[in-house]
Amino acid sequence: MADLTKIFGGPWSPPPEERRPDPPEIQLKDAIFSAGLEPPDNILLDGKIHRFRSGSRGSGKAGDKSGWYIVFPDGVPAGRFGCWRAGVEVTFRADIGRPLNAAEEMAHARRMAEAKAARDEEQAKQRATAAETVDKIWSSAGPASAEHEYLKRKGIQPHGARITGDGRLMVPLCGIDGAISSLQYIDADGGKLYHPGGQTGGKMWLVGSPDEPGVLYVAEGFATAATIHEVSGRPCVVAYSASNLVPVVGALRAMHGPSQQIVVVADNDESGVGQRYAEQACAKYGARMVLPPIRGDANDFAQSGHDLALLLAPPAAHDWLIPADEFSAQPAPISWLVKRWVQAQALIMVHGPSGGGKTFVVLDWALRLASHLPDWAQHAVRDGAVVYLAGEGHHGLRARVAAWKHHHGVTALKMWLSRDGCDLNTPEGYARVVDHIRLLSERPTLIVIDTLHRFLCGDENSAQDTKSMLDACNALMAEFKCSVLLVHHTGVAEEAQHRARGSSAWRGALDIEVSIVPGKDGEPLQIIQRKSKDAELAEPVYGRLESVEIPGWQDEDGEPVSSAVLVVDPSAKPSAPAGKKDSKLTQHRKFWENAWWGAGAEENAGQPYVRREAMIVYLVEQKGLSEASARQMVKPSATGKFIADLLEAGLIEARDEGWVMADAVVASALMLRKSSGNVT
Repeated sequence: MADLTKIFGGPWSPPPEERRPDPPEIQLKDAIFSAGLEPPDNILLDGKIHRFRSGSRGSGKAGDKSGWYIVFPDGVPAGRFGCWRAGVEVTFRADIGRPLNAAEEMAHARRMAEAKAARDEEQAKQRATAAETVDKIWSSAGPASAEHEYLKRKGIQPHGARITGDGRLMVPLCGIDGAISSLQYIDADGGKLYHPGGQTGGKMWLVGSPDEPGVLYVAEGFATAATIHEVSGRPCVVAYSASNLVPVVGALRAMHGPSQQIVVVADNDESGVGQRYAEQACAKYGARMVLPPIRGDANDFAQSGHDLALLLAPPAAHDWLIPADEFSAQPAPISWLVKRWVQAQALIMVHGPSGGGKTFVVLDWALRLASHLPDWAQHAVRDGAVVYLAGEGHHGLRARVAAWKHHHGVTALKMWLSRDGCDLNTPEGYARVVDHIRLLSERPTLIVIDTLHRFLCGDENSAQDTKSMLDACNALMAEFKCSVLLVHHTGVAEEAQHRARGSSAWRGALDIEVSIVPGKDGEPLQIIQRKSKDAELAEPVYGRLESVEIPGWQDEDGEPVSSAVLVVDPSAKPSAPAGKKDSKLTQHRKFWENAWWGAGAEENAGQPYVRREAMIVYLVEQKGLSEASARQMVKPSATGKFIADLLEAGLIEARDEGWVMADAVVASALMLRKSSGNVT
């Protein structure tokens, strides 16, 4: 018998039962309950804002209507709900049993905006009403007695706090203008509630009076602020919550200006929330932070018998400003990891074009440190551990290390490599690096970051992102007392081949900068020091990459595996006769100097600077060249022309739309002549 089920696509089965969502009113009630609030009995979906008692599941009382919702019924029911007392706000969209189409999504976005506008309008009304109410309550309330149970338990005076009719303590929340926006009620057991509907964000209260100039303290709670004021004699601002520290400190800084000393006294709570918000406020607005060394706030610290006055104002250390005679009396020679090339506890950058050999040079330094080979290019090498943060090319790097060990007969290294890269200039990335280094058996003397862009979150051309990365490098140097070496690429343009890619802030922050110039047509690889902040520039070092077969390594076809190793030859020189080249460079340099004078002796960041177009005008008007010839003359790729030769030698550097004199001696002489008016 034929199987007819195959004709109809298999055996028959009943269609799946269609899912029927609950009515939107039920869905809204469930959503309100899930947010920790008691939903109202009756729900109206009419596009208007409705108030309800949010109940005991929120942070408020059942007696006030601090809960609210607004839902539009047309199309897909959607809106918002929340509780002003509990600080809850949630968006709501009913489940209609299927995805929304494009038109419904647009309508939903419009309704969300309308719901927010309605919420904002209602909240503004609530705050205005609350401000009027609390002003009347505060004005009619009597002063609190020092015998109040809460004050006695905290060991503080009232400091202007008032008392409610039911015996609770009452303190105000004010703006910078002094207007009261809300009240905080404190019962005998320390339970705290805000007056419903009043604005609390960015609001504060001052305990004490700033009659005399001096430090201004900021703390979270009233009892903490009162304790600080009583111990220090200085005024203390109550911020009322950890999250409010940032806007309050910002408002105080705007009011008092940069000269006001602000000290944030953070709560040392187990969650760390108080400390984190205090650190944010201090970092953003230039304040100092004090944190009790034990769990609790400043009041807990004082009541435990500790010296709060000493914690708030430790004795000043008189060693920040040092007399010049004392400063210069003791020698402070530079400490080196690789003499003249890798300075100890310094920020270093090695840059070069992609595939130009920069990693081979850096690896040679790092591996000599980690294996205690005694010298590099006749420069002494110190023994030390190395952490190599490798963000790319791990397969090739593995072979390079193996080839180097075989070539130099090294069997053991004090060196660790990362499995991958991370965003070092983010809190998560920095913590990952630091936590792993702390677990090592030995602290590193050198941390290599290869390459920079694999560990940078953001744009290398951005001054802000550059600063965050430099801050991370400086933090590594400070914690581990080590050097940090950045491996970076040069720019794409011809004129950028002798400087690092990205923001000029990189070079300004470096202690040592090294440029790797690949060898061409049999010429040696050049290792050129472009900057050495604390010492004279080292003479260039030359070398070549030599292929080394790695014993025991075979590829998938059974062929031996090789990798390259840097072989340094201090005696190697470029093939051009030194005397002839130096004479030619001298002529080119003098030509550039004349052009600088002729173009108006412009400066860029304190260095002699000639714009490209100004140079072209000088060549045309003063030297009689055609414009086409002049433009050819200034091309950085025009080998044998003066701009290309000066860039190659590192005597000038490309900057903005022209070039600056990079030779420090020549630049200083030119600037001195300019300042004295001697242009002859």
